[in-house]
Amino acid sequence: MSDTIAALSTPSGESAVALVRLSGGDCRRIAREIFGKQTIAPRSANFGIYRDLCGNFLDETIYAFFAAPSSYTGEDMLEISCHGNPFIVRKILDDLIARGARAAQPGEFTRRAFMNDKLDLSQAEAVALVIGARSARALEAAQKQLAGELGRRITKLSDSLMDMLAMAEAYIDFPEDDLPPEDERSLIESADSLSKQIESLLETAKYSHLVHRGINAVITGSPNAGKSSLLNSLVGDERAIVSETAGTTRDFITETVLIGKYSLNLTDTAGLREPRSEIEAKGIKLAVEKLKLCDIRLLVLDAASPMPDLPAEAAGTFSPQNTIIALNKCDLKDAKPSEFQNLSSRFETVEVSCRKGFGIDALRESIIKLIEKFHIRASADDVLVGARHAAALERALVSVREARKKVASGAAGELVASDLREALNSLGEILGKTDNEDVLDRIFSKFCIGK
Repeated sequence: MSDTIAALSTPSGESAVALVRLSGGDCRRIAREIFGKQTIAPRSANFGIYRDLCGNFLDETIYAFFAAPSSYTGEDMLEISCHGNPFIVRKILDDLIARGARAAQPGEFTRRAFMNDKLDLSQAEAVALVIGARSARALEAAQKQLAGELGRRITKLSDSLMDMLAMAEAYIDFPEDDLPPEDERSLIESADSLSKQIESLLETAKYSHLVHRGINAVITGSPNAGKSSLLNSLVGDERAIVSETAGTTRDFITETVLIGKYSLNLTDTAGLREPRSEIEAKGIKLAVEKLKLCDIRLLVLDAASPMPDLPAEAAGTFSPQNTIIALNKCDLKDAKPSEFQNLSSRFETVEVSCRKGFGIDALRESIIKLIEKFHIRASADDVLVGARHAAALERALVSVREARKKVASGAAGELVASDLREALNSLGEILGKTDNEDVLDRIFSKFCIGK
C-alpha cells in the first residue's frame, strides 16, 4: 500500500462541486507541486489554482491535506474540491496520474482504512450501508454498525470465549487432574449464556435484508377496485394510469416509497378475476406469483361492490400477519363498508377513498404496525447482522454447543479447547481478525470507486 491512489469521490456527472481524493505517501509532494506551497497546514481548507504539469490552468479549487495517521485511511490524504464539470474532473485525474498516482480500485480507500486499523471489517462494510441507506431505519442500523456497535458485541463474545478457553487449557498440561465439578459447571453455564447471546444476534439476520433492501409489498384485488389509485396515493404522484375500464393494468409498476422509517418496494399488479384475454391471463398469473413471494399484501376492495371471488391461489396467500385490507371508495353513496365486517374481524382493515384522499394516513400507520409486529423488530437499538456475519455466527454457535457437549460428557480438555478455538476463529472473521484475502476482495469490490 505504498503507492498513492486517486479517484473521484462524488457521483459522476455535472454538479456544483466535485471532490477528488488521494491517499498515499506522495500526497504532500503532489500538493506542493500543484499549488506551489512548501508548507501545508494539515486539516485546513486552502484556496489554490490547479495547474497541470505543463502549467495549464485547470480550475480554481479548495484543497485540504490530512497527515497520517489522522486521516480516514490512516495514510497521508489530499482532498481537492473543484467545479463539478466532468471534463475538469477528468483533466485533474489525468494530471494526478501523470504525477505518479494511480486510479483507485472500488472500495480501496476504505480497504486501506481497514488495513491500517482505522476500522474493523464490520465498520468497513457499514460504510457502504450508510451510503446506500434507503430509509431512516436502514440509516440508523448502518450508523450504529459504523460506530462500532457490532464490533463491540463481537469483542464481548470473544472475550467470554477467551475466558472459557483459558479455563479449559489450564488442565491440558495436567491430564491426571480431572476438571473440578465447579469449573465444569462454570464452563457449561458460560457456554449456555454465550449461545443465547449469539442466538439473539442471529435473530436480527431474519429481517436485516428487509431493513436494508426494503420490504416487498404488493397491491392486489379485483379489477377497478382502485389498486393503481392507491399506488398513486401512497407514492404521492400519478405514477400509474387510472381508468374506469377494468383490466387497465397489465404490466407491473414498482415504486419505492417511504412509510414511516421503512422503505417499501410497492408493486401494482393486474386485477384478479377470470381472465378475458390471453394477455390478461398472463398478467394475472404473474400477479399471483408476485403475491407468493412478497412480504406484505395490500388487498384493495371496492366498498360499493359485493365481495369479489378471488382466485384460490391468490386467496391462499393472505393471512393476518401479511395482509391489510384497504376498503376503497368509501366516499360513494352506495358504499357499504359494514358488509365487510366478517373480513374486518380477521384482517386489519382501513376505510379509504383514493379519490378524496381520506384514510391514506391511517393506512400508512397500519402498514407500520404490521411491519413492526410481524416483520421487523421495532427497537432502534438492534444491531443488525448481514448474511456474512450470520454465517460466521452460525459456525461459532455450533462450535460452542459442541464444546458444551464435550464438557458435559467429560471429554478431554484438548477437544473442548479445539471447539472453543473454532468459535473464536469464526467470530474473528466478522471483524477481519483472520486473514482471508478472498473475503476482503468480495467485500470491497462492491464499493463505489472513491470510497
